[in-house]
Amino acid sequence: MINFNVPPYVEKAADYIAECVRNQKICGDGSYTRKCNEWIEKKTGTAKCLLTTSCTHATEMAALLADIQPGDEVIMPAYTFVSTANAFVLRKATPVFVDIRPDTMNLDEKLIEDAVTEKTRAIVPVHYAGVACEMDTIMDVAARHGLAVIEDAAQGIMASYKGKALGTIGDFGCFSFHETKNYSMGEGGALLIRDGKYSEEAEIIREKGTNRSKFYRGQIDKYTWINYGSSYLPSDMNAAYLYAQLEIADEINDARLALWDRYYEGLRPLAEAGKLELPTVPAGCVHNAHMFYVKTADVEERAAFFAYLKENGIMSVGHYVPLHTSPAGLRFGRFHGEDRYTTRESERLARLPMYYGLTGEQVDYICDKVREFYV
Repeated sequence: MINFNVPPYVEKAADYIAECVRNQKICGDGSYTRKCNEWIEKKTGTAKCLLTTSCTHATEMAALLADIQPGDEVIMPAYTFVSTANAFVLRKATPVFVDIRPDTMNLDEKLIEDAVTEKTRAIVPVHYAGVACEMDTIMDVAARHGLAVIEDAAQGIMASYKGKALGTIGDFGCFSFHETKNYSMGEGGALLIRDGKYSEEAEIIREKGTNRSKFYRGQIDKYTWINYGSSYLPSDMNAAYLYAQLEIADEINDARLALWDRYYEGLRPLAEAGKLELPTVPAGCVHNAHMFYVKTADVEERAAFFAYLKENGIMSVGHYVPLHTSPAGLRFGRFHGEDRYTTRESERLARLPMYYGLTGEQVDYICDKVREFYV
């Protein structure tokens, strides 16, 4: 069976984790946590990066820093993971779901402004599959209405929009280092902060509401409770696992891009014949090969597609159930406008295996079986 995903692993990770154990530094904000933060800051150009226990927690921190209050509204796509909405529901705000573009599966930037009300406080673009949303338009709408922009860049590390790293364009950006992502620490994430004025507040929130980060840096002689917060610090052992991958981040990225291109070329004839649809990467967007997906004619064809691939030893899966159709989505949020594409396109999308370590020969085999399905 060709798995859908295999978490990335670099041999040095075991040595780095062992070093944490030998040095008896396994809690948060150790040397590897700092190395990861510094690497991301240098690579993306963000003013501040703070490694977190998950992208979920990074988004929760962003909601706190943006001062989201009960009754506020936050515009986002319904085609996303539950954490995108949960971070704001926990603040007792209302997710306002807007339809997606069928080409990129991203929030339709042309529909955002119509969803803005006097209660709107933020826009949350989700960069699906590491392909950027149309950020110029989104930032313009935000500026004219005084709204925060919180980028859900869970899938976006190493990707960019018009030369700017995803996660650095809005006020805050959120990365994921879950085991399904291009770079992994098992469970983990990062908060990117564009304006350094939020850095100290973010450190306090991340350290349970205390100024312990200053204490560790020797800036104060004792630490105390300053503000609200929670425990958003990952173990330094998790950071050590991640840092081994970041050291060869370009190598991993190039390998994934080569596989993505191999899929695209292998399946292009089917797309040209109108049998299926392939991903779209708009001009100005540099993607990171986070995933490779195809779109079947409809949900029935997709079910048969999944079954055929499974019979041939290939694991293929769909993705999100649109949040506005879920019990919690109906309870906590609302959909603004018409659902022209969100549900329809979500039912057609099929993700193919994609991970560091997948071979070109395996991709060729998968393409052969996809072509056989459509014969």
